[in-house]
Amino acid sequence: MPELPYSTGTNPPEQKLPGDQATEQQIDRMIRVDHAGEFGAARIYDGQLAVLKGQHSEHVIRSMANQEQKHLAHFENLIAKRGIRPTVLSPVWHVAGFALGVASAALGQQAAMACTEAVESVITEHYAQQINKLGPEETELKATLEEFRQDEIAHRDSALEHGAKDAPAYEPLGTVVRTGTRLAIWLSERI
Repeated sequence: MPELPYSTGTNPPEQKLPGDQATEQQIDRMIRVDHAGEFGAARIYDGQLAVLKGQHSEHVIRSMANQEQKHLAHFENLIAKRGIRPTVLSPVWHVAGFALGVASAALGQQAAMACTEAVESVITEHYAQQINKLGPEETELKATLEEFRQDEIAHRDSALEHGAKDAPAYEPLGTVVRTGTRLAIWLSERI
């Protein structure tokens, strides 16, 4: 039997593969994508508010938008403080986020809530994955991500309480928005 590179009874050492990123690069990537995500979310709410002014759901959306602005400001400060390059896709997210907000709100208040529910469901999972990857040297970032994750859970739940599942074509709309959100995350991490 060939000899193992580590003794039995212990965990094998973590091996790096070619192309694996250093911890600092992984954290930079996390902050970059989170900044992009909060920027996109703020633009979605801007688009929804442009259409739903004066309607019943405006106050709910405005409350969520205000929290997203606080998240965005935090990540803008973090990017500047740590010298992290933002995604070059920001101009795309500027237009795409607003367009998604306008389009979902144009379908009605319930569709706007379905859009919010879909986006926040993906973001909640995304933050949880990031939190699990962070080590003990990033306790402050970990705490911030958990705080923001709780806010996103509240946004998702609020959207459900305000009729997201009653939107016409709820399932296909949610599928498209969730898929688009996952794609935006993947792209923003890399570009």
